[in-house]
Amino acid sequence: MSNTLAPVYYSAETVRSFLTWPLVIEAVESALRAVVAMSVQSPNEPFVNQPGRSFTSSKEPGQVLLTMPAFVGNYKLTSAGSGGDAANIPHSTLACKLVTSFSSNPQRDPPLPSINANILLFSLETGELTTIMAGTDITTWRTVAASLVATKHLYFRRFGPRAEREREITVAIIGCGVQGQMHASAFCSQFKVKQLNLYNRTIAKAQRLSEQLQQTPGFGSQTKITVCNFPWEAVQGSDVICVATYSKVPLVYAADLRPDGCVHINAVGAGEIHYSEVADNVYGLAQIYVDSYANAQSELIGLAAPITAELGSVIKHGTLPAESAVTIFQSMGMASEDACVAQAVQDAILSSGRLPNL
Repeated sequence: MSNTLAPVYYSAETVRSFLTWPLVIEAVESALRAVVAMSVQSPNEPFVNQPGRSFTSSKEPGQVLLTMPAFVGNYKLTSAGSGGDAANIPHSTLACKLVTSFSSNPQRDPPLPSINANILLFSLETGELTTIMAGTDITTWRTVAASLVATKHLYFRRFGPRAEREREITVAIIGCGVQGQMHASAFCSQFKVKQLNLYNRTIAKAQRLSEQLQQTPGFGSQTKITVCNFPWEAVQGSDVICVATYSKVPLVYAADLRPDGCVHINAVGAGEIHYSEVADNVYGLAQIYVDSYANAQSELIGLAAPITAELGSVIKHGTLPAESAVTIFQSMGMASEDACVAQAVQDAILSSGRLPNL
């Protein structure tokens, strides 16, 4: 029977109220696992079909529409991100994220965000549009969650299966914009961070982030925060480095890393060249991991270093780096991650019985 009801709309406020790290991490890890099986589909294995994103320019410069469709099949998910019997029920999701980038919006009166995202969910029976979900917060959270998952599997697990709960680390945040702020908060909440080093081109922004973190309820008193004047100050001695800037020049060099290796880097910046934030001599000595080979082929053109594996392959097969390795997770973002997180949020909303914003 055809669905004659209008699609349900979930506002940014509603979505934000259901986003938790367990929920988003589980959904992102499910998407990363599924991507590994893209080329070898099995009736019982998760898999992904996600064409490359499209870019449609408007009549004015700086106005772009991006479309990112994905189908994720046979993946495991629970609305609480905690497993249990519901985790044995396979999910399948057909979705498309639509993003508009209008660079002049912040100059409007009143100012508007330059980036706006919405995620559409479709019926698997009829193909009809069932859900429209505000997607800007989902994009931010799933990007941070991918870094958390990469750090767990590429850094901590090389020291044993419980290391992410037991091992103390020093974390460097390079770039204290929205992504840097979220990375700092999430890493301190999910791991045992003894030292947090913050660097931003405008030092006042790093200082504000330090103050915000220290005033956050529940922020661990065991974490010492240092605001650094230079990137190398933040990087030296750090176990994990998160780089989230628009920099066109390198901010992290091999000479700045720990002399014993044993470093993991999450490169999540959105510059014109995805790998411009990290110097070539770091890529030359590192093992490089990506969210998907397909993304890497289109977005890492010119990277003069081999890619070791997809992150999902490490999660699935446990092929861990050596303890002394330098690893880089080159995060580009995937429509399948957006689809799985949106599905998890919708499941959580429906489980709560809360009425959507109409």
